[in-house]
Amino acid sequence: MMKAFQRFLLVLGIAAVLLGVVWISPFGYLIKGVRLTYLIGEKSANYLDYKGFDTRVIANDPAHVSPLVSTSTAGTVALSPSLTDMLARTQSGSFLVFRNDTLVCEQYFEPVVDSVLTNSFSMAKTITCLMVQKAIETGKIASWDEPVRKFLPWVGAAAVEKGENIDGVGKQAMDDNAKAVTLRHLVTMSAGLKWNENYQSPFGITAKAYYGADVEAAMREIPVIVAPGTQFEYQSGATQLLGLVLEQVTGKHLADLASEWLWKPLGMESPALWSLDKAAGRELNFCCFNARARDFGRLGLMVMHNGAGILDSSFLAMARTPFASNGKVLSPNYGHSFWIGSVDGIDFQYFQGLKGQYVVLIPSRNMVVVRTGHGIEKAADGGKVFACVKTYVREAVGLFGK
Repeated sequence: MMKAFQRFLLVLGIAAVLLGVVWISPFGYLIKGVRLTYLIGEKSANYLDYKGFDTRVIANDPAHVSPLVSTSTAGTVALSPSLTDMLARTQSGSFLVFRNDTLVCEQYFEPVVDSVLTNSFSMAKTITCLMVQKAIETGKIASWDEPVRKFLPWVGAAAVEKGENIDGVGKQAMDDNAKAVTLRHLVTMSAGLKWNENYQSPFGITAKAYYGADVEAAMREIPVIVAPGTQFEYQSGATQLLGLVLEQVTGKHLADLASEWLWKPLGMESPALWSLDKAAGRELNFCCFNARARDFGRLGLMVMHNGAGILDSSFLAMARTPFASNGKVLSPNYGHSFWIGSVDGIDFQYFQGLKGQYVVLIPSRNMVVVRTGHGIEKAADGGKVFACVKTYVREAVGLFGK
């Protein structure tokens, strides 16, 4: 018995030492990552994991909540078999449909109910875009074509100072690239950062930004290896830089700006939460905006209503068209942080998150579709517009858009 106890203490001691080594290493964030994934039976981030993060409140105004008109059957209306099957296969949390500003479908799936906040994941990129546009409209930023180094002089500088070639790109070229990056390059995913958008590798930059305790420090290490405006590559780091710019020009936390510019003016029914890199730290604005499904719907309705007097309508129209640089469309499915798709001749634009979070605008039917959950189903041809979102649009229009 004593020998077994001694072996247990030895194993425990070795584990403690290994944890200590990891903690002080550049991979200390892995401890948090393991705690919020593998130890709860997940393989990557999940749509309720904000409970394991420090957060900052995005306050609403309880005295001025915008009422939603809904049909009496919104919570019980029968869905088609194909839609029901897709929602089940993708572990959905909610599915809402607005038609002509009326909530005609509002259904939730365990463990989500109408009062539960869920993680937006990359829908936060579109929210960040809207906030930068507001900063432009209020005169805090001159235009989308401002150079990023005007606000963050350190962008791309660390790699240049090291003097090493990265992926065959020399320090002078990297410095020239960094000088050329504009806010528009960041919002259109054409900034040319050295950033591998990998959601499975625990050692990648995306995991480090998500679970690490200093997101700005992570961003300071990122070089610019491709000439900005020449190619589309989806990179969470680009949006995180936009958030740091917003902080710089306003002197405010992003959660406070979101409250002032969006949450209170739109009459949201509940406070939201923005996940932080650490206690009292920075918002992870490339992801992690946690809100109720109805309030995500209100965001979609604002865009559908051409900004509703909150944002410039001409910008919102332009943002939902493919971005072209020097006359060349870099991606037919991406504008200024809005994804763009079509199914059965129905055009739509949408906010999109990692686990199939969607706020979908269908202008021809005056419809907004909200879906939250924990899974996606990609297109068989590997296209950028996933099969699941096409199903949500097709079925929503078929059921409610005639």
